[in-house]
Amino acid sequence: MKKLLILLPAAAALFALMSFDNIPKGAVPVKPFDLKKYLGTWYEVARLDYKWERDLDNVTATYSLKENGDIKVDNKGYNFKKDSWEQSVGKARPVDDPQEARLKVSFFGPFYSGYNVIAIDADYNYALVAGESTEYMWILSRTKSIPDAVKQDYLAKAKAVGYNTDALVWVRHDRD
Repeated sequence: MKKLLILLPAAAALFALMSFDNIPKGAVPVKPFDLKKYLGTWYEVARLDYKWERDLDNVTATYSLKENGDIKVDNKGYNFKKDSWEQSVGKARPVDDPQEARLKVSFFGPFYSGYNVIAIDADYNYALVAGESTEYMWILSRTKSIPDAVKQDYLAKAKAVGYNTDALVWVRHDRD
């Protein structure tokens, strides 16, 4: 019995890490959301920098549907300090309702992070993505740039959620 009491908190903590699907307070995922329209390649226009993408430009994310229903996530970027391309392949799946733009993404085994599309245009050309907290955010486009009106709209939405948009890294796209 004593061993079981010791193992229960550890198992609960591991389960919580494996099902990590948070969204920042005030962020609302897009609903209805058409995952099939979201699939394909997106250019990262801006991001809040963090260690996995530090020193990267020319960043793209390509989403494709796997046979088991998971989403393959293929991120690629050019490390301008190392003068080399870097790639990271992971998986994603809806958190709960597939009609809601709330996904959980994993690049490291059973550990997931929140990935929440909180704004998208009707044609699925531009997206504002909130991570699990206000430390993670991306502005994405199907092309290497984004119209100023969309940019300003997404910046206002991000600020309303609590993001520090002054800290955004505006990603350069000058390589193929």
